[in-house]
Amino acid sequence: MYEKTFPNKRFAHTLAFLQKHISTQETIMDLGVPNPFSKIMEENGFKVLNTTGEDLDTNQQALDIQKYTVFTAFEIFEHLLNPYTVLEHVQCDKLVLSIPLRLWFSPAYRSKTDPWDRHYHEFEDWQLDWLLEKTGWKIIDRQKFTHPVKKFGFRPLLRYFTPRYYIVYAEKIK
Repeated sequence: MYEKTFPNKRFAHTLAFLQKHISTQETIMDLGVPNPFSKIMEENGFKVLNTTGEDLDTNQQALDIQKYTVFTAFEIFEHLLNPYTVLEHVQCDKLVLSIPLRLWFSPAYRSKTDPWDRHYHEFEDWQLDWLLEKTGWKIIDRQKFTHPVKKFGFRPLLRYFTPRYYIVYAEKIK
């Protein structure tokens, strides 16, 4: 259903990784408002709760009041000033999250029209690993993958070979 071609490769890869580690019997708290990928998760049998658009840098209450067994954050952490505090408020023992990786040949993304659509962080893989470790998570599985774009030029060519996304499955250390 979600072909591994442009523009759905990222969704297909993320869904396959999620299905590898998480049962549809579990309840997912997906960080962020309902979005195209939360709809894909629901279409594939997952029960999904979402946050409601609150500023998660200053208000993590949504993570404390809902009952969920899995926490997901797909391309959200790069928008937060303080992902450390968010991870401290997660109320379950499993998480799946993905981030865009920092690319040496491309500056951090920043929308000129939407003040929320900008990347404060573009992580290297070791930085996300360290953040998870410091907040009490153990990475069980991780993958990097590319996301080519349908454009011509030097940067689009590099995107065919350079991993753009990093996805991890981690469990809370008890």
